[in-house]
Amino acid sequence: MNHSDNSLICRKNLLVILALLFPVSLFIVGCENKQSDLNKFNQKDIAVEVGKNVEIKYSVGGIKKAILTGPIMNRVQDTVPYIEFPKSIHVDFFDVRDSIDSKLDAKYAQYKETQSKVFLKDSVRVINVKGDTLYCNELYWDRSRTGTEFYTDKPVRIRTRTEILDGIGMEARQDFKEYHIIKPTGVVSVPAAQFPN
Repeated sequence: MNHSDNSLICRKNLLVILALLFPVSLFIVGCENKQSDLNKFNQKDIAVEVGKNVEIKYSVGGIKKAILTGPIMNRVQDTVPYIEFPKSIHVDFFDVRDSIDSKLDAKYAQYKETQSKVFLKDSVRVINVKGDTLYCNELYWDRSRTGTEFYTDKPVRIRTRTEILDGIGMEARQDFKEYHIIKPTGVVSVPAAQFPN
């Protein structure tokens, strides 16, 4: 075999290789996508049911325990389904005589359906029948924690008729008649006449 035959074979092999690589290179170029397009494709559609001016009554054994109200309620069907109140939430808690024994307000609440607790945040306020008031930015309400249904590890302020109590972390009964600040940081005595109505 002479040099020209080798050259001809090399050219034919090169043409065959190029012919095979050309469609593959077109496929690679043709499959190039923007990251945003890939993210949209990979996103799972999350179903959201929306309720307006919602009122939920919660009872145990036929005894009314709480009435929860909010202007907007979203039921989100995600990997872990949850219910959220994105605009605000108000809850009246009732005693065995069917009287309100505490009230709760927050600007946001979320309840995961697989858990028994509600996460509350943003301007959280709990008031008992004596007028003692808890202020905090994050609070959990867990019905399974009998005697300490409310708890947080964040800063809290409790305003009574005669004191302002500050601290980090707190546990309290649902009626907010008994509470325990985990790490007190300050107590200020206030005359009862200065107690807000």
